[in-house]
Amino acid sequence: MNDEKVEKEYDSSSIQVLEGLEAVRKRPGMYIGTTSSRGLHHLVWEIVDNAIDEALAGYCTHIEVEIGKENTITVKDNGRGVPVEIHPKTGKSTVETVYTVLHAGGKFGGGGYKVSGGLHGVGASVVNALSLWMEVRVYKHGNVYFQRYENGGHPVEDLKIIDKCDEDRTGTTVTFKPDPEIFEETTIFDYEVLKTRLRELAFLNRGLRISLYDLREDDKKDSFCYEGGISEYVAMLNKDKKPIHDTIIDCMGVENDISLEVALQYNESYNSSIYSFVNNINTPEGGTHEDGVRRALTRILNKYATANGLLKNNDDSLTGDDVKEGLTMIVSIKHPNPQFEGQTKTKLGNSECRGISDRIFSAAFERFLMENPDQARIIIEKSMTASRARVAAKRARELTRRKGDLDVTNFYGKLSDCKSKDPSECEIFLVEGDSAGGSAIKGRNSMTQAILPLRGKILNVEKARLDRALANEEIRTIITAFGTGIGDDFDLSKLRYDKIIIMTDADVDGSHIRVLLLTLFYRFFRPIVEAGHVYAAQPPLFVIKHGKNIKYVLNEQERDEYLATLAPNTKYDIMRMKGLGEMDAEELNETTMDIEKRVLRQITVDDAMAADETFSKLMGDEVAPRREFIEENAVYVQNLDI
Repeated sequence: MNDEKVEKEYDSSSIQVLEGLEAVRKRPGMYIGTTSSRGLHHLVWEIVDNAIDEALAGYCTHIEVEIGKENTITVKDNGRGVPVEIHPKTGKSTVETVYTVLHAGGKFGGGGYKVSGGLHGVGASVVNALSLWMEVRVYKHGNVYFQRYENGGHPVEDLKIIDKCDEDRTGTTVTFKPDPEIFEETTIFDYEVLKTRLRELAFLNRGLRISLYDLREDDKKDSFCYEGGISEYVAMLNKDKKPIHDTIIDCMGVENDISLEVALQYNESYNSSIYSFVNNINTPEGGTHEDGVRRALTRILNKYATANGLLKNNDDSLTGDDVKEGLTMIVSIKHPNPQFEGQTKTKLGNSECRGISDRIFSAAFERFLMENPDQARIIIEKSMTASRARVAAKRARELTRRKGDLDVTNFYGKLSDCKSKDPSECEIFLVEGDSAGGSAIKGRNSMTQAILPLRGKILNVEKARLDRALANEEIRTIITAFGTGIGDDFDLSKLRYDKIIIMTDADVDGSHIRVLLLTLFYRFFRPIVEAGHVYAAQPPLFVIKHGKNIKYVLNEQERDEYLATLAPNTKYDIMRMKGLGEMDAEELNETTMDIEKRVLRQITVDDAMAADETFSKLMGDEVAPRREFIEENAVYVQNLDI
């Protein structure tokens, strides 16, 4: 034990006080979550949210977002314009107060906004603090007011009038350039990321026009405005699926200043796509607003089915899982004082929202069923079929339950498990084919690496219910190996491997098997994907030999970059790598499995809606959307395996 003491007084000088926006620059992650690309784009959402608040208050009809040539962002709105008068508490202009003082804004009472989104109400000043510079222009009273901030939010000079404008023109324009010292990973904005979120905001705010321009590329622009609101959102999500009834059901109402809107439509698929929002903020973990709607949906369908003789005495009541099969639904609530569970705003906690959501949705949904008996019957029959499949799946699920330690002989002789029982250090390779599986077993670290060879292509679960999936031997083997169970039995804490690694050839068949596995994981094991446990192995494409040196490279670009580092006139041989099944154990270990040398690509789900749309498009029954995707993306193909 080291008895040496560090002689340093712990007194008032040990306590650091950060003035103004210094705290934001010191700990940016506390305010925007991360300084990665996600955090960079979060800056845009904070400024856009302020404009959205003006729209929610009924004063803004058009928001424009512009990516500048130098990766600046400009957000324009035609709202009321930030107040320009001297603020009584700060002694500065209200504009300067809003953009330089934390927790200053119309979201903290005083009648500024009845409902608002944004992150803790500190958005504008946080964006300023994390920018190289920011400029604000306010249009009101026939004047154009201007103020510029530099070096982390410091005003260059006081707010001043720089021009005149029409008396009836109002609004705010904010331009900022992110600070590369804060965002070291990237300061380049992704047009598609901005487009997806702005389109979502347009859906959630009926009639609001939101335009996006990219000055880095000529004529790259999009404009969104949806008079149908979230009903049009449901239509977009279902465009690659087959709806089973024509009408998109739109239910809305207001109670105690809390407004709720729900749009839903059933389709022929076996999966649900349910997304909820509070004041335009996505709540991926749901919450009381979503709970109330789901509870009402189950109750009302059971009530209608019983009253109309569709549900017989010997039939089981429909469960929540039964009534959500094939359901696409958006739940959007506007609340004057939302309370979220945790700082990330992923789950609504207001207890009163459960009852309010239930009552508003129940009244409107029950009325729709009574007025549309043909469509009501189709929905009930879909749910009853799901109920019968659920009972069958329950029986099949019993076959996948693990009893005691894994017995390899009961695993159809497939799984070669690892010796360690500590999930945090264990990983399982799902390997294409028996030959590759044999090499992988010989080349693995048997203490921590398990091998599960897959024979052929597994069932496409995008086109199958759970009961049919559980009848598939390969899928049952995967479920048993993972140890988490499935459906109602799923328990992420029982996952036996920290890393699930898909190891397939870099050809068309290998890609197809990888997509089939990812579809299975996304539909039946989504928490495993969301928790970051799924990876794809990256076997090298080429091996370069020169002298006694051997270099494996993943692609042509890496090959060319490596060759450029060699001395002039070096003798070298380049060979395209064989498939996994043609590699011996030593090659497979050295190139793809050795944790010191291998390259893995982590599979994540950053955007659940985009992922849902992609899986439906590529793996669903509809051929036209798949053909459209291929035609749009064929231009990006570099290595075509035919």
